[in-house]
Amino acid sequence: MSLWRGETPLILASQSSARKMLLANAGLEFKAITADIDERSIQAASKLSNPREIALLLAREKAKAISAHHPGSYVIGADQTLALGEHLFNKPAGRPQAMAQLRDLAGQTHELNSAVSVVRDGKIVFEDVSVARMTMRQMTEAELSAYLDAAGDAVTSSVGAYQLEGLGIHLFERVEGDHFTVLGLPLLPLLAFLRRERLVAV
Repeated sequence: MSLWRGETPLILASQSSARKMLLANAGLEFKAITADIDERSIQAASKLSNPREIALLLAREKAKAISAHHPGSYVIGADQTLALGEHLFNKPAGRPQAMAQLRDLAGQTHELNSAVSVVRDGKIVFEDVSVARMTMRQMTEAELSAYLDAAGDAVTSSVGAYQLEGLGIHLFERVEGDHFTVLGLPLLPLLAFLRRERLVAV
């Protein structure tokens, strides 16, 4: 049974399996629609350098793109950035770039900035950015290669070349922040907003 009480369908502007799982597990009925935007061009044009601001901008633009075609619906946009100090990471293009990213992150603490933006009829009605601090353990080249062999093509689907809900858990010695932030959707603040708007049953 869905807990969603909105008059129009809830829409997730993403095909992320992790984000879809989080909403489904929370008992929310929704449609998942990919936002066809050029994230790197939007980021470059914005001149932003703060990882939190970039994540929020991209979450907002995804939601706006879908909202334009679905009047009346609440549209959830989400994005995540990974920063090691001043260095911002993107999804690796292939195994060599994934290996390079993991070498940089090994033994270091980086930040995941997870942003959510809810848009209705082109208007932003809610936004939030949550942060998780991730400490990756030191690893040998052989360990990194073994991880990349086991993870396969999945390493190119996530920034930082890992998915904590899968084999990526082996890379870490400490995680500070909630599980939802790590998976790319600040679910607790999002649900609090939906409750305030009387859009969920509990």
